[in-house]
Amino acid sequence: MMQRLEVIYLVCPDAHLYMELRWNPVAAEWIVVSAKRKERPIVEQEGCPFCPGSSEIPSGDWDVLVLENKFPSLTTEPPEPDQGAVPPYKVRPSYGACLVVVFSPSHSLHLGQMAVSHVEKIVDAWSGLMERFSSDMKVKYVLVFENRGKEMGVTIEHPHGQVYAFPFIPPIIRREMDVSRHYFVKEKRCLFCDVVKAETSTRSRLVYENGSFISFIPFAPKMPYGISIYPKRHMADLLDLNAVERHDLSDSIRQVVASLDGLFKREMPYSMVLHQQPTDRSASAFYHFHIEFFPKYRERDKLKFLAGVELGAGTVTYDYLPEEKAAELREVR
Repeated sequence: MMQRLEVIYLVCPDAHLYMELRWNPVAAEWIVVSAKRKERPIVEQEGCPFCPGSSEIPSGDWDVLVLENKFPSLTTEPPEPDQGAVPPYKVRPSYGACLVVVFSPSHSLHLGQMAVSHVEKIVDAWSGLMERFSSDMKVKYVLVFENRGKEMGVTIEHPHGQVYAFPFIPPIIRREMDVSRHYFVKEKRCLFCDVVKAETSTRSRLVYENGSFISFIPFAPKMPYGISIYPKRHMADLLDLNAVERHDLSDSIRQVVASLDGLFKREMPYSMVLHQQPTDRSASAFYHFHIEFFPKYRERDKLKFLAGVELGAGTVTYDYLPEEKAAELREVR
């Protein structure tokens, strides 16, 4: 039986001004407009709000803390949009939630340094939030992610991630769902399961493997050291994990971050994003839970920037061989 972590929720003061969703009819996607977020603090000037003893953190012992984001772009009590919309544009209230998951009381303890048992508590917190928002009919998707490092725009260095509850399915997830649904109808099997089969048979791009998960650089990657974590068994979201798989997922996350940090002997800036099915759990047959890492450095002293071809056309250029990058990461232990 899953042991649930006791999580502390803090309700922060109202900061929900100038928030709305705007429809981009050309790309057929919702854009979250949140002018209030420009007022986010610079932590180096004001101190860390996530360290014990700050005004934001309650007294008492805790391992993992879930907080309301004080500068959210989505809220369960959204204001009415400030402006109307002339067709073909549309606008709607920014319903949802933005939460912060503080990984530990320590200001410098990152995922790659934690005991697997502690990472499990973080996974439990993510699962609890997925379960919580799945009962809200207005929430369509729960996105779990971590941004780490100033190169990724992070203003609070204390290790933490975020959880967004969206009133729509984000475009990248929607595209993956459309592609995997089509593959399932045509081939009568899961596309992601076939990816797992291909990677475990070739093994040239594997970075780490345990009983339940494989970690690898994809055949056609987006980032030089971009690693994906896939479960070997077909599952569609965090709620499908059993006890052994929760442990193995935590082990995989820890090992991937440790490998990235060990590569250049310093903390690697990255974004980590969990991909899972929507909250209505209607994609269980064809969608497959996985995690994607987007590390910022392509070499020890060179950042990976997205330029015209990536940003303007959506076509990724990869200047290396994925198999060679995977071999580099395998050597880090």
